[in-house]
Amino acid sequence: MTPMIPASGTLTTEQLYGQVNLKARTAPRVIAVTSGKDGVGKSSIVINLGLALARLGQKVMLLDGDLRQPSIHSLLGLTPRHTIADVFSEAKTLDQVLVAGPEGLMVLPAAAGMADVFELNQAQKIFLLEELDAFAGEFDFLLVDTGAGTSNDVLYFNLGAQERIMVADHKPDSVIEAYALIKVLATRFGEKRFKLLFNKITRSAEAQRAYEQLTKIADRFLSGSISLEFLGSIPRDAAVPQSAGMSKAVLEVASRSPASEAFSAIARTLNFQEPDPAMDGNIKFFWQSLNRQARANLNPGVCHEGRQR
Repeated sequence: MTPMIPASGTLTTEQLYGQVNLKARTAPRVIAVTSGKDGVGKSSIVINLGLALARLGQKVMLLDGDLRQPSIHSLLGLTPRHTIADVFSEAKTLDQVLVAGPEGLMVLPAAAGMADVFELNQAQKIFLLEELDAFAGEFDFLLVDTGAGTSNDVLYFNLGAQERIMVADHKPDSVIEAYALIKVLATRFGEKRFKLLFNKITRSAEAQRAYEQLTKIADRFLSGSISLEFLGSIPRDAAVPQSAGMSKAVLEVASRSPASEAFSAIARTLNFQEPDPAMDGNIKFFWQSLNRQARANLNPGVCHEGRQR
């Protein structure tokens, strides 16, 4: 829907960004929000970026891919009756599991212990992917909250996404673990493009130093073979834990707080950016990428491009 022009005859920044993208974008974007280390605030970022994108007029689905410690539903105060586990077991269809969140967000919840799904037979995974594919045309953005580290489930969701936002904070171990995940995705799976977002930052210079540190490490050990884009930073803000204690997004509780302003700015950046031309540009890219992996595991003689080994 084209945004209405206010009485002044000019568009607000949010309306302008939304208008440009509504004309340019014809298919959803799939973005994995991931990290090398727990505790960097990844889930909060997924929720607030999703809400900020929704306020720009985008239809957003949040997929809780943290199969060890899922938290999207609890952070939003939702009490889902079913989870993605019920889809894997074929007890429920996807539309019976999706939960409506604030301001039009849709949430696909996970359940604790779901990492065991990667021990289930691959036919069950394929069933889930086919269920998800039916919703391909209903969203502008799919934000996937992955787990942390380099476990199979984290890699599974990262490899299916078109874009990856790597979350870290200013602490050295957070930066090192972020690099470890980047290295695995780059050297084992050929992923070359990453956006870097720093959270809980006291001073903006901290984020810039952390970005420069990570860039130097990558240049030294990966020979400049990857692209690291500085997406921005979220300031440390007392409103964030306060809103979490209320089971709400900080954008709901304190829309003009420093963190909320930062989330809104980053959402505008994402909304305005064009996806990489090399990307499929369609949410089916996500489902089909995972589908290829699942089928390759069913038939070990065929690699993920479909060629015989």
